[in-house]
Amino acid sequence: MTNTEFDRRMQSAPYTTIWNLAWPQVVMMFFHFLIGFVDVWVAGRIGRETQACIGVMTQAMFFFMVVAVALANGSVAAISQSSGAGLPRRIKRFVGLGVSLGLITGLVILAFGLWFDERFLTLLQIPPELMPIAGYLLQVSLYIMPAYYVFTITNALFRAQKIVTLPLYSMILVTGVNTVADLGLGLGLWGLPNLGYKGIAWATFGSVLCGTIYNIVMLNRCGLLGAQCLAPWRWVRLALPYLVKVAWPAGLMQLVWHSAYMVLYAITASLPEGSIVAMAGMSAGIRIEAVLFLPGIAFNFTASILVGHYLGQDRRAEAKRVGYRIMVVGVVLISVITALLWTVINPVVAFVSPDPEVQAEAVRYLAWNMVATPPLLAAMILGGAFTGAGATMFQAVIFGSAAWLVRLPLAYLLGHVVMRSANGVWVAMFVSVLVQCGTMFYFYQYKDWFKFTLRKNRRPA
Repeated sequence: MTNTEFDRRMQSAPYTTIWNLAWPQVVMMFFHFLIGFVDVWVAGRIGRETQACIGVMTQAMFFFMVVAVALANGSVAAISQSSGAGLPRRIKRFVGLGVSLGLITGLVILAFGLWFDERFLTLLQIPPELMPIAGYLLQVSLYIMPAYYVFTITNALFRAQKIVTLPLYSMILVTGVNTVADLGLGLGLWGLPNLGYKGIAWATFGSVLCGTIYNIVMLNRCGLLGAQCLAPWRWVRLALPYLVKVAWPAGLMQLVWHSAYMVLYAITASLPEGSIVAMAGMSAGIRIEAVLFLPGIAFNFTASILVGHYLGQDRRAEAKRVGYRIMVVGVVLISVITALLWTVINPVVAFVSPDPEVQAEAVRYLAWNMVATPPLLAAMILGGAFTGAGATMFQAVIFGSAAWLVRLPLAYLLGHVVMRSANGVWVAMFVSVLVQCGTMFYFYQYKDWFKFTLRKNRRPA
């Protein structure tokens, strides 16, 4: 579809066009959710210790994927703006640059992670009885880092050009392989060796590798990998600073946000009473809560694409307007989904975790965090608009401040001093979301986030 045809559709039926871009990404995120859901479900059948470690390792993987997400955000900003401006050669060059940087940084993270793994687990205050499981899960997860980096970045490269179905197919493939391997190797079904928690780790390894291979093949078939992707050094020297300018605040945001989750896990793990049950309940609750993030993340991606597209055409008013439109659609949808999920929350929690104590804690966790979901997703969607504009610095400031200046101090105060229970941590999470959402609205409405756009008169051809 040409830019003219796309703009005509946006003008005649804006909400339909937004939905056509968003729904494949909603479905894609649903399959992404299933990956983690199956991991936790299988882990719960193995034991509460394994389930607790899976939750911690999920957050650890976010920590090690920081640079991949940063590069993906930088690529989305550069490519979506280039697409809006109608510059196909520059799109291919940014594709080549993104894939190359992903592979190189993935290898660096692998080496760093293997060197730092024991120190990392110690910093998380993992209880001694959980260390063997956590150590093995972390080590196998690190082996897949180079492929995981390329997988994450190539999915973003497709989305930035409004090719939203290929990332969906890729995620379906990863989910299918992971599910079969989790059940087969984790629980010993279908005559496969029963490896327990080790099977969960290798299921992730094999599924991500399959998804990465698929993405590379499809990039080649779409004509996005080839001689034109190999840009001369003089072009790279001019283009790389903008990519880094967008990427490093996005990486900082991911680092700050997910390291805050690591600290939150540590606060939960060191609660005066019931720390292991609280960790397992948080792990189960996060998996269930993740289904509520699916539309938010999908609409976040959609906002990045469309805001970048309009800013590439230097249509600032339309870029801001489309961000609000996407936010409205996303928040309405997530409010309905949240209300429906709460009506069946007890059987859903029981399905995820068979332990009655863990179930009760997961419900308490979800009671606070589900109420916070609509404002959280509003902030996420507006954050996607900032990504499309290259204004990732604003995201880093807003999300980082909410996490470190509000959530963590309040979580320690309420969890360890005032309420002396996990419920204090959940209250702190709720309050920090309200602060985050209000600040995001203010920045989006009143700050000049358009200045981060890759303008035509200073960008490489």
